[in-house]
Amino acid sequence: MKFYDRVDELAVLETMQTQSEQAGRMTVITGRRRVGKTMLALEFAAKRRHLYLFVSKKSEGLLCEEFAEEIRARLNIPLFGEIRHFRDLFALLIEAARTEPLTVVLDEFQEFYAINPAVYSELQRLWDLNRAACKLHVIFIGSVQSLMRRIFEEAHEPLFGRADRIMLLQPFPVATVWNILQDHGVTDVSELFFIWALTGGLPKYLDALASAGALTKVKALELFLSPHSPFLNEGKNLLVEEFGREYGTYFSILELIASGKTSRPEIDSTLGIHSGAYLARLEQEYAVIAAIRPLGATPGSRVIKYVISDNFLSFWFRFVFRNRSAVETGNFVYLREVVERDWSTWSGRLLERYFQNLVASTGQYNRIGNWWEKGNKNEIDLVAVNDLKKIILAAEIKLNPGRASMAELNRRVERLKDAFPGYAVTCRILGVENAHDFL
Repeated sequence: MKFYDRVDELAVLETMQTQSEQAGRMTVITGRRRVGKTMLALEFAAKRRHLYLFVSKKSEGLLCEEFAEEIRARLNIPLFGEIRHFRDLFALLIEAARTEPLTVVLDEFQEFYAINPAVYSELQRLWDLNRAACKLHVIFIGSVQSLMRRIFEEAHEPLFGRADRIMLLQPFPVATVWNILQDHGVTDVSELFFIWALTGGLPKYLDALASAGALTKVKALELFLSPHSPFLNEGKNLLVEEFGREYGTYFSILELIASGKTSRPEIDSTLGIHSGAYLARLEQEYAVIAAIRPLGATPGSRVIKYVISDNFLSFWFRFVFRNRSAVETGNFVYLREVVERDWSTWSGRLLERYFQNLVASTGQYNRIGNWWEKGNKNEIDLVAVNDLKKIILAAEIKLNPGRASMAELNRRVERLKDAFPGYAVTCRILGVENAHDFL
């Protein structure tokens, strides 16, 4: 699949590159696995003098041996003797950038925590001493977001304050997913919602589907839910390392949220635990869930619903993890039947997020979300607010819009107007086909 989008991110990298010709610059790219961090960095670096180094799980000596070979091959720099420490290799890269600009991409940088955590303080010392006299642009990439935040954003860490830019890379917006589908001959907007709901706009998954010619609902499900599919263990592969020994408890909480139990009391009563600390870490440290409050609610409001932030993980916990016995026995016919049966219920909640994404892309509103009153009363699926113009778009969102009632929406909007006095409200009923209005 060709490179798509990322215009703003490429512009940031270009700015850092230009500035690095006066003094060294550090850029950090983080985000969940499969979001395209490496692809972005390599797309940017491709036309420049650059070096790509992947920090794999091996000893520091073996890693430096591998990196030294890459330096010889890519930069044509003679190396004498054996380099056993990364600090010596980094010093060599600084020297290579004294007179000529050099871009170095260090992928999975957080792995040095396991290899040799002293690397971070050693890099800090070298950078502070040499940054002003070199033309080095270092792009640090990391997929374990909790560790990357610790390395660059916690005040007691050696590299705190050294990054000139920190980018949290997001999945593709709906409009980019639509461009990908159209480039591969898919023009049915209902397929767009399905593919977005399944992949969440993650480039790695979209590339896998595109390569297999599976950018439609039927073919995508055949690929995802089949023997030896790489997606069957994907959720576990992504999260076990982050969660550590308590991953079982975290997985149980995520399974409940994906299945529609979105409040803390529901989770506590089902699992028989106090889930508050787990939910806080899932939201704030791991960024796997989001706490959704009604639009306009105070930050401390206890009227909260929890959702899994990532579409694919929501799908995986709802259908794969929840039915792992069927997966282990190879009963994929049963698994696909479960998806067909429950798809409307599960994806209906995602349809709200889908239209929030689309409406946000118009740039016409500064606040977008859901709205409801205590006890889940008078819920409105989409409320988009422009506080300057004092206008609101309120929408009921249904997979089958024929089942929605404009009269009922108008009744709920009367309660919304009490919360937003003086605002003009436009009401709409939206279904999958209405995506065209925002693309």
